[in-house]
Amino acid sequence: MPAGSSAKRERQYEHIKESQEKRGASEGRAEEIAARTVNKERARSGESKEAGKTSTQDKKSAYSRGGERSHKGAQGPTKDQLYEEAKKKNIDGRSSMTKDELRKALGR
Repeated sequence: MPAGSSAKRERQYEHIKESQEKRGASEGRAEEIAARTVNKERARSGESKEAGKTSTQDKKSAYSRGGERSHKGAQGPTKDQLYEEAKKKNIDGRSSMTKDELRKALGR
């Protein structure tokens, strides 16, 4: 934790770290996740001197975003993400479509 962190942030860090370790993350990975999460929350609440654009301008927390920005690399969005988008656009036959078929139906 950064020097000068509040007791609340220290507790938050420990809680996240322990939770990650219970889920099977290594100690180093658990510490990294906890530190990143706490630092982002500090930035969002104005407790840090510097903050990244996404930390301060996100409307939703990472938890509520639910992986919206994940899987944008070589593989693209997941089949479930494509299905949800197709559902919003009322594309017929979406439940029996493959990932590639969903992608084509959505014009991707």
